[in-house]
Amino acid sequence: MSIDQIEEIVRGAESLGFHSVWFMDHLAPPGLADADSLEGWTVAAALARRTERIRLGHLVLADPLRHPAVLAKMAATLDVITEGRFDLGLGWGSSPDELRRYGITTGGARERALRMAETLEILNRMFTGQPFSFRGRYHTLEDAIGRPTPTWGRIPIHIGGSGSKLTMPLVRRYADWWNCPSYATDQLISLREQAGSARISVQHPVGMATNRRRVDEVASEAHRRFGDWGGLICGTPQDVTERFVDEARLGAEMFIIQFSDFATPGTLRLFAREVMPAVRAAVR
Repeated sequence: MSIDQIEEIVRGAESLGFHSVWFMDHLAPPGLADADSLEGWTVAAALARRTERIRLGHLVLADPLRHPAVLAKMAATLDVITEGRFDLGLGWGSSPDELRRYGITTGGARERALRMAETLEILNRMFTGQPFSFRGRYHTLEDAIGRPTPTWGRIPIHIGGSGSKLTMPLVRRYADWWNCPSYATDQLISLREQAGSARISVQHPVGMATNRRRVDEVASEAHRRFGDWGGLICGTPQDVTERFVDEARLGAEMFIIQFSDFATPGTLRLFAREVMPAVRAAVR
């Protein structure tokens, strides 16, 4: 999409009362490496001054792409620009082929998870605005300081993933939100205990049909685009609502949606009118 198309969708979602909009963080689109793809952080910064209420975030930023002190500075700056509307989604970079192609890191999954633990420690200290030093296995900082500090003192940290050995311990220790990816939604009950006190959000690709007659048509398109993601929901507004309400009863408080038609105005309006009120009531 062009920046004009992205802005139109985001501003439309804001006008309809959506809570937040989330961007990806890839050097090339997964599975479509020769397509144009705008850098996610730059897009969020551009939209920060073109929106007023909707929150901005990424699911998820790849930790290996940025030094933690630089990431903290970028996050605090964007948070100040948006007057506290920024959420920091972070993952340890689970696309090893992409990282290898661009020469970012050759470290394995365990090393990348350990690096992200250090990043999260440094973020917490940078956000205090107080001088500090840090000596870790991968990062060393001497007399560092992070200014400005976040608008509300802390930027909500979202950690996405479902791995019990590497990811969920990071969620339990550092996250304000655990984002359950679409491929793990069938494990929500078993994984939520590992999330500790973190609040729960859930990702889903969604195919919205305006009526029962269009369900098969919409489902075919959705499966073609997102069928290998897992967690795909297709159906009428009532069908989608029932699925989200079920997950809200299991503890989910927010739903991150990739619409199969890439969020056309009609789909956004239908979702806002028919689905959001019932889901919000269930969350409350």
